[in-house]
Amino acid sequence: MKYTLKFITSLLGLFMVLQSQAQQKKIDLNPKDTITHMESYGIRLGMDLSKKILGQLKPDFEGLELVADFRLSQTLYLAAEWGNEKKSIVEDTYTYTPEGSYFKIGIDQNTYDNWYGMNNMIHLGGRLAYAKYSQTVNEFAVFDTDRYWNPEGFGVSDQTLPTYSGLSALWLEVVFGAKVELFANIFLNASVRGGYLLNHDNNTNFPNNWVPGFNAVTEESKFGVGYNYSISYLIPIFKKPKVYKESEEAKKKRLQEASEEKSIKKAQRAANKEEKKSSKQRL
Repeated sequence: MKYTLKFITSLLGLFMVLQSQAQQKKIDLNPKDTITHMESYGIRLGMDLSKKILGQLKPDFEGLELVADFRLSQTLYLAAEWGNEKKSIVEDTYTYTPEGSYFKIGIDQNTYDNWYGMNNMIHLGGRLAYAKYSQTVNEFAVFDTDRYWNPEGFGVSDQTLPTYSGLSALWLEVVFGAKVELFANIFLNASVRGGYLLNHDNNTNFPNNWVPGFNAVTEESKFGVGYNYSISYLIPIFKKPKVYKESEEAKKKRLQEASEEKSIKKAQRAANKEEKKSSKQRL
């Protein structure tokens, strides 16, 4: 009986100690989510569908554009496009065919905050673009003084002009677009582009009114507009955890807790200092 009472007394004492320690611990009423959302980083490759569609609708146009981007950070992407275009253009007194390739490189900034599990983009970006191309004059009209055969005064010349090769152009683009993930790693992309022509060769005997990748060129304006409608596939290389934006309420709470913790530590240091001072005075 004596040992039984001792055991019960010891057990009650141990229970009281454990309960006292549990009460001293701070209870977190808002536990943090420990689940980490991993996001894929890799290279995305695709092809512009609009140029293929345009080539089917207009027999005077042929074009191909390949697109790519690589994710640098949570919102920043390195982007590039390479293309080749050929277009037959009919003017009042001549017809010609510009043909060549272009390359564009720049960055895209994703401004869309995806929900959990989504991988879409609404992006704003810029490009530096360069084109190398040639221009072939197919036929041209000359003034004919013999109005009997040409009442309007112009007839088609039988002269053959050389192809003007080695032409180039340089321009800047502002890009606004969106990318939507249709299926796993398969994206549908659309963008609108505004270009500003920095420089282009115009040293031929005929006006140079069209540049591959930039589209129409006029003497009155250096601005141009284009679009892109493509499909692409993401090749995942590695993954990183997503960093969520902190809300204003959470930021305020975090700063308040940090301030309270700092005040407590300051008070503890002051109390320790006073205790040491009192101990020295007693000695």
